[in-house]
Amino acid sequence: MSRTASIYGINGPLIYLKTDPGFKISEMVYVGAERLVGEVIGLKRGMTTIQVFEETTGLRPGDIVEGTGAAISVTLGPGILHNIFDGIQRPLAEIAKNAGKYITRGVSVDSLDTEKKWDVTMKVRVGDVVHGGTIIAETPETPAIMHRSMIPPHIQTATVVSAAPDGAYTVLEPIVTVELPDGKREEIALAQKWPIRVPRPTSKRYPAGKPLITGQRVLDTMFPLAKGGTAAVPGGFGTGKTMTQHSIAKWSDADIIIYIGCGERGNEMTQVLDDFSKLVDPKSGALMMDRTALIANTSNMPVAAREASLYSGVTLAEYYRDMGYDVAIMADSTSRWAEALRELSGRLEEMPAEEGFPAYLASRLSTFYERAGMMLNLNGTEGSVSIIGAVSPQGGDFSEPVTQNTKRFVRCFWGLDKSLAYSRHFPAIHWLTSYSEYTDDLTAWYRQNVSPKFMEYRNQFMTILNQESSLMEIVKLIGSDVLPDDQKLTLEIARVIRLGFLQQNAFHPEDTCVPLEKQFLMMDTIIYLYEKCRTLVNMGMPVSVLRQQKIFERVIAIRYDVPNKDLNLFEEYKKEIDAFYEHVLEING
Repeated sequence: MSRTASIYGINGPLIYLKTDPGFKISEMVYVGAERLVGEVIGLKRGMTTIQVFEETTGLRPGDIVEGTGAAISVTLGPGILHNIFDGIQRPLAEIAKNAGKYITRGVSVDSLDTEKKWDVTMKVRVGDVVHGGTIIAETPETPAIMHRSMIPPHIQTATVVSAAPDGAYTVLEPIVTVELPDGKREEIALAQKWPIRVPRPTSKRYPAGKPLITGQRVLDTMFPLAKGGTAAVPGGFGTGKTMTQHSIAKWSDADIIIYIGCGERGNEMTQVLDDFSKLVDPKSGALMMDRTALIANTSNMPVAAREASLYSGVTLAEYYRDMGYDVAIMADSTSRWAEALRELSGRLEEMPAEEGFPAYLASRLSTFYERAGMMLNLNGTEGSVSIIGAVSPQGGDFSEPVTQNTKRFVRCFWGLDKSLAYSRHFPAIHWLTSYSEYTDDLTAWYRQNVSPKFMEYRNQFMTILNQESSLMEIVKLIGSDVLPDDQKLTLEIARVIRLGFLQQNAFHPEDTCVPLEKQFLMMDTIIYLYEKCRTLVNMGMPVSVLRQQKIFERVIAIRYDVPNKDLNLFEEYKKEIDAFYEHVLEING
């Protein structure tokens, strides 16, 4: 029996009911004649508060609110990938067919195509004992991804009493019937519902042990992110937050990408959607969208839906993690999400905290980032959810509340610097403000899979860059001529590291994505040059003489001149450095 009540008051996206219709907290409701989607967020004696995920213009006191008895949920099943949703998982392509280019209120469309038939291969038989997470069927969702349908997690143990034969089925047709220990039977289809604010259960969380390889040198080498880890990408306007996430989405070794455009400008989201639809996956040669789902929630959409979009995205990611996939979430941007929280909190007349944000900003951020992790799933597979959240501090001020609270819950901080961006140094991730707490966790993996010297070289690079920063304070005051030659050499090698290693050209075929082996050999060559030059300087050779040989420029050009598939050329560079060393000794007696 449906429960209904009438609207008593309206305040922007919030509506108030003065009766007690028996709604539960977080319950999904339909509001007004157009059946706008809403969620119960407050219950007091004699007063119920609901946030509406659509524009409330035209609603009036007395309009009917109808409860559904269920929480705000997403539909999980084949058809999520290669799709574009809004913040509450309505497919934008279907909305466009029904309502045109602009989303009208009260549009009701199925999250997944309920008419399309999928080729299903059954994995269970009658008599099998199953439990939450057991894989019951496989479906080729896209050319890149095999979709594995599972028993819902709420079923502890059950027996299969009927199983459909292999064939073509829609997402709503029952394919398996199970009998629970109490004798009740439950039909299971390809599509299932899951509440967005409830993390999907797992058997075990693993500590960080494998890196998410992105092909970006400043990330993989200097500030690595573990699979199942969390990272923040803060930066002011124009510093490259979105492009950094694009590069990670395209080149990382994650199996599936969930891109959440949360409160971004409409034209920027249009560009993202257009770019992603054309991108070719470097792994398979097929379209990138074959392993990507996009959630588009632009700045002109209702703030309540913006607040829900992050939870919708992470729930989709957990679903694919449960199948045994490594999933990476790009959340762009969590600052816009926090602004939605602030607006809703203000309308609820809650006591504001710093800069008007609600006092629970930190706890809401933590509930999002804590859903990342490398997990042992209920079905025995292993999968991960990595979260990379862009932060847009106003004026590039990293001391504002969203950035500071985000730093509490992420272990990787890639700070973008506007001075680097304006000088065309991309990625504009500053090596002095960024850090990764995964470095120690991943050292064993790098030693075993790349080289025992990998982290040693990385730490040496950081030492040189920190020394350069200290020396530049002196240079700005009195110039570089007064420095001793060993310090001049430090500045020269730091320049080689910055231009030849940290800087990366997204439009160059050999530099846009660099394998770890080449990253190590580039470090090895730069350190080899440093050792040879230091020997010459210790022998009394001026750095000005070393500069004349153009060896530093030759090493900077390695990133372009050595193809990713012909790494033997690095030996030629070492021979060239040896020849430079002998030549300098010869011409200077």
